[in-house]
Amino acid sequence: MDQRTKRRRAGGQTITDVARHAGVSPMTVSRVINGEKNVRESTRERVSEAIRELGYAPNAAARNLASASAISVGLLYSNPSAAYLSEFLLGSLDQCSRSGFQLVVQKCDTEEAELRAVDRLVAAGVDGVILPPPLCDAAAIVEGLRLAGLPTVVVATGEPPVSASAVRIDDFHAAEAMTRHLIERGHRRIGFIRGHPNQTASAQRYEGYVAALAAEGIAVDPELVAQGFFTYHSGRDAADRLLSLPVAPTAIFASNDDMAAATIAVAHRLGLDVPRDLTVCGFDDTALATTVWPELTTIRQPVSEMSRNAVLLLAEAIRRKGSGQAAKPVDEIMPYHLILRQSDAPPARLGAKPTKSKTAKAGEA
Repeated sequence: MDQRTKRRRAGGQTITDVARHAGVSPMTVSRVINGEKNVRESTRERVSEAIRELGYAPNAAARNLASASAISVGLLYSNPSAAYLSEFLLGSLDQCSRSGFQLVVQKCDTEEAELRAVDRLVAAGVDGVILPPPLCDAAAIVEGLRLAGLPTVVVATGEPPVSASAVRIDDFHAAEAMTRHLIERGHRRIGFIRGHPNQTASAQRYEGYVAALAAEGIAVDPELVAQGFFTYHSGRDAADRLLSLPVAPTAIFASNDDMAAATIAVAHRLGLDVPRDLTVCGFDDTALATTVWPELTTIRQPVSEMSRNAVLLLAEAIRRKGSGQAAKPVDEIMPYHLILRQSDAPPARLGAKPTKSKTAKAGEA
């Protein structure tokens, strides 16, 4: 037995063994391992089962050599919500690991840094870039990446740029669905905490809130709308203002879970019971939504899945660029869900009891 055979057996099964076991070609196995989309689901499942049965562990270094070079994915971030950013990073790291890509993460937390961000990414040798919020709406960065010839995917924007692919949900209809849910619960005086004005999704969520009120003939009361910035502290300040009104709202819908959690904290400080005295709802369904009490009724935005899909879209654009093909931008709209938990109930004056925790599908855009 020669040394190469000994090393191969000592290292476990090969990609050829997996292909033979699954009844497919080695190229198909490679496509499944790399997370490529042009594989039938039944074939993908068969290959995945073969990998599990044989205990095959793909060698990332070998795959990179075989493809001449590793794909390097740049991720530029500046997000005040640690809960959101954590889910986003987990999703992108997981998909990059599955696909054998290198993930280069860099922070960009000032407007001045935005001007240098593209140069840093180019210097890092990345093949393409993912921009989560709020940088998904940073026009200077998106344009700089276009001029640098770097494929780009923006995530969770309300208005996709023409030069980049996008992964997002329908923020307008998601916020409309939450507001409609509150109206159906009997609320008429509904406070709203807006998201950061530098994000297009913030405007979409506010417009959804307004549209739901208008559909029921409820006029928007400017006093019931407070400005937030997607941070816990801004949510606390906004909730303080709303709950100090002569006639306070019976429900507050915050544009993200951080601000909703802050609203619950303010309510508790004021001696209000949530949801008996005040209904509080959020947006995103991050881990924070189930670590506060009561647990938040919220809109589930599939953050981790969105970041995974962004990696796959970017990889496809990079491959097309490498083969000389034009990569037409893709606008992928993913489903949202209305998650009902313990933080919402009819207004106290209706004498209803809080609802039990449950999950309801709100819609798919």
